[in-house]
Amino acid sequence: MSNRPAPAPSGPGPLAGVRVVELAGIGPGPFAAMLLADLGADVVRVDRPGGPDFGVDPACDLTNRNKRSVLVDLKAPQGPAAVLDLVERADILVEGYRPGVAERLGVGPEACLARNPQLVYGRMTGWGQDGPLAASAGHDIGYIAVTGALGLAGPADGDPAAPANLLGDYAGGSLYLVTGVLAALHHARAHGTGQVVDAAIVDGTAHLSTLLHGLLAAGAWQDRRAANLFDGGAPFYGVYRTADGGHMAVGALERRFYDTFAALLGLTPDQAALRDDPARWPDLRAAVADRFATRTREEWTQVFSGTDACAAPVLSLTEAPQHPHLAARGTFTEAYGTLQPAPAPRFSATPAALRRPPALPGEHTAEVARDWDTPALTSLRHDPA
Repeated sequence: MSNRPAPAPSGPGPLAGVRVVELAGIGPGPFAAMLLADLGADVVRVDRPGGPDFGVDPACDLTNRNKRSVLVDLKAPQGPAAVLDLVERADILVEGYRPGVAERLGVGPEACLARNPQLVYGRMTGWGQDGPLAASAGHDIGYIAVTGALGLAGPADGDPAAPANLLGDYAGGSLYLVTGVLAALHHARAHGTGQVVDAAIVDGTAHLSTLLHGLLAAGAWQDRRAANLFDGGAPFYGVYRTADGGHMAVGALERRFYDTFAALLGLTPDQAALRDDPARWPDLRAAVADRFATRTREEWTQVFSGTDACAAPVLSLTEAPQHPHLAARGTFTEAYGTLQPAPAPRFSATPAALRRPPALPGEHTAEVARDWDTPALTSLRHDPA
């Protein structure tokens, strides 16, 4: 018997009434399903015995919050039937296997759409369902490397810098999958026809760079690191070290914001005027760096607080929840004993909520079998295997 706190009653949320089946994986698929669950969908995660192992206690895997979990061995004789029972009652399925794996397990698009023609079948991969690399292994850093996105980050005279796995897995992957399945769900409800959504991290990450490709075509973007207005090339858009070893981020692009920034930073009029001569930007960068080096991060934070200077402290993950603005908005919240990002975005009529802690593998099998009225899943509960 679990001693975990009982889940709060389900709130409405904009996706209340939407049923989602998630075939367990790691990375962008679970995050996409978490986002759907945060917005009110009833997400049932199909975990398999013994995995996947993310290397952390499942109770701490926040991407499984707001979900329920059932335990199904898809390689067992009755496994596919149990999942297809869920599929018959679902609106959306999310899976993140390599191409062809779901088909071999008996729960690919053909089998699922035959059982439920209105189903939206969401497929989350790095390389996509076709192409020369479709069957190859990969991770976020490789996907963003080939799209040109990784090459954007880092100093001009240094190596590209990996931005954790936020850009590829979650921005180019999860968010595009969620956009795709919700668009397909709208179509299915309007026309009665489901479809497959092929969400590839390489496609989504490339799509994120649309503006930059337009600037490149117009001759307004140099195809190298730290050479442009908002990639760190401009001294008034970048990161500077403070006296205590901290950092301040500066984004004073517009003239009026730059003037406020320069005045508060303490630049002389002659130094501030260097903005207008790109050939003198190295001198301006040195002047800005020298000024930031005279005070601590906290002191500079106080100088710029409440102004339009567009300067902010660079905070760590543990510091971010204490930022006054984020604290006032409730951007982070404590739920079930864990401080975590609150659901986003926000809705005036159908607010999202944290209704359940991270689902432990298989802990809701009986509950889901009852609520979704799934005979095959019910029979699995009595299978000693």
